[in-house]
Amino acid sequence: MRIRPPHTPLRSLTLAALATTTVLLTTTACDGRAASSSSATSVLSLAIMGTPNSFAPAQLTEGQQAYVWSSLYDTLLLVDNDGKLQPGAAQSWTYSDGGRTLTLKLRKGMKFSSGSPVTAAAVKATLDLVRTSGQNQTQLGAVQSIGAPDDRTVVLRLRHADASLLHALTGAGGVVADPRTMTTRSSALNPVSSGPYTLDKDATVNGSVYVLKRRDDYWNRKAYPFPTVKIKVISDRAASVNALKAGEINAGSVEVQQLSSLKSAGFTTKHIEAGSVATLLLFDRKGEVLKPLGDVRVRKAINMAFDREKMVRLFLKGSGKQTEQLYHPLGEGYDPALDTTYPYDPAGAKKLLTEAGYPDGFSVNMPSLYFTKPFEPTFSQSLADIGVKVTWDPVPAQQTISALATRKYPMALVVDGLDPIPVQTRDYFSPNGYRNVFASTDPRLTQLLLRANSAPDAAKAVDVYKEIDAFTVNNAWTAPVFYIGVNWVTKKGIVFQGDGSSTQNSLRQFGLADQAGG
Repeated sequence: MRIRPPHTPLRSLTLAALATTTVLLTTTACDGRAASSSSATSVLSLAIMGTPNSFAPAQLTEGQQAYVWSSLYDTLLLVDNDGKLQPGAAQSWTYSDGGRTLTLKLRKGMKFSSGSPVTAAAVKATLDLVRTSGQNQTQLGAVQSIGAPDDRTVVLRLRHADASLLHALTGAGGVVADPRTMTTRSSALNPVSSGPYTLDKDATVNGSVYVLKRRDDYWNRKAYPFPTVKIKVISDRAASVNALKAGEINAGSVEVQQLSSLKSAGFTTKHIEAGSVATLLLFDRKGEVLKPLGDVRVRKAINMAFDREKMVRLFLKGSGKQTEQLYHPLGEGYDPALDTTYPYDPAGAKKLLTEAGYPDGFSVNMPSLYFTKPFEPTFSQSLADIGVKVTWDPVPAQQTISALATRKYPMALVVDGLDPIPVQTRDYFSPNGYRNVFASTDPRLTQLLLRANSAPDAAKAVDVYKEIDAFTVNNAWTAPVFYIGVNWVTKKGIVFQGDGSSTQNSLRQFGLADQAGG
């Protein structure tokens, strides 16, 4: 069948907010085990919520869509099943010049699906395209220039050290494309592959199903035990469950209420405690639009307004976890002790508001987004109980990104997929982070961010990230409420190999039951 041009969806982190109202496919990466050609399980079939917007390397969208494009494109680095950085197309990497020069050494013998060699020049061309155009430029924002001194060496020179860069190179910021075709129209529909699979053009119907065929000449073929992968677009949660029961797909994530019937139908289940986080973001920390938010006592009062344990029971049926911090609970820097900073205490919250000069509370407008609607009555009541009156402004789905990116709203409720801690730190707390809409800064936090960026290996910067975590929690920079869990189900013979440590969306998370590992 002919591939039809794709439509344009919302960005990945907004799509992650569908966790409580749609099928959330939060995934983890895994190093491979030897593939078995004699295995009866030759096809992996799963569902994603929306059509990939494009396969052009500068237009790739993180989130569920990465199931398709991360199978077509190799990336310079990978993230394993434990959330650790591993070699990808680059077999090694080294920092020098105080973290401002990153040198990558490519593997020998890699080829595109066209038969052309993967060279440093091709990598440089792709990185230059991504950092200067499209929607992923910020991932490579610290890169000043890129060199390719020989066929296997790529050198990134940075304006400043950036701890999130290595993680960017595991995803859309680090794809490897064919420079001869990457800007042509065909790249948006059926790109030349550098990854483990090619798109079966005849069997693929854009917006409906994407059929992938494994490449026998891919360097990491053993990490992908399924010769054929079918990824279906199923936007309705109930329809996805029905597809699992009917055998149309053999892996997916479901609500906790569905687990019993699927177990009875022969599916194996696995619970991931945290795939995304629901947070009331307090953007206006200087009180520029909403004066009360400029007072830390007000922000602390807001944190004390929520009965987080009750919300987990009400919204998630126990398939989640309460939290008062943004960091991934399995990542470097997460501190369980911080989750007792703001006990549910409406009376104490009112007292803080009175001390701050707002005994009668105040009013605030917040955007009503397609993914916040189920939560809005409870959040409104919780805030009203301490004197904060919320008016929800309806926002069309196609305007979600722009509504959150402007300074119109001093507060907003979001549900974001969890990322590695260096990435979350950049996105939420750095002056140019996309979730730091008002570009809030603080001298103490600025110093902590500099220290974190000077240690690109997050495992060696645990103490710094813990300090950042403590600063942002104790100063109520945000009001996180709960993590949303994921319940994975897989048909007999297939296993989901992750534990939630990694948030990568990759087919490497799935394996055969007799080869499980990662």
